Amino acid sequence: MTDDRRAFIKKSVAIGGYSMIATGGLLTSPEANAEWLAETTSTDILQQTIKRLFKDQEIIESDKIDIQIPKTAENGAAVPITVTSSLNHVESIAILVEKNPIPLAAKFELSPDLEPVVSARLKIAESSAVAVIVETNEGFFTASEKVIVTPGGCEI
Repeated sequence: MTDDRRAFIKKSVAIGGYSMIATGGLLTSPEANAEWLAETTSTDILQQTIKRLFKDQEIIESDKIDIQIPKTAENGAAVPITVTSSLNHVESIAILVEKNPIPLAAKFELSPDLEPVVSARLKIAESSAVAVIVETNEGFFTASEKVIVTPGGCEI
């Protein structure tokens, strides 16, 4: 009986230790880490984000998207933005900040019955373009605005 109990305890400790090592990331392959590092250090991370989100769909420039955002932001930690659209049957609105480490700042899923108006406060790391991509039943449309963040305005 004690031998069975000891074997059970040994196996439990071994499985628990292995589980902690596996979830801690010590057993991942170096190739996977190298691939992730190459993706995150790429100079064009915004284009990669758009490609992943919208799966190579054609995105058309549109004047039917209105972006209300300050041209100059003194505090990059809380930049107000309001997006409205006169496009029909809006399904989602995505807001992306070009030079942020993670470009996707917000994505709103909307009912086509709602008025397409969204508002948020963005964290903008440095002066860059803010792009809005609107998905409708007819396709994807975009508009962008340049925002200048004054020095010391935001630290990410």
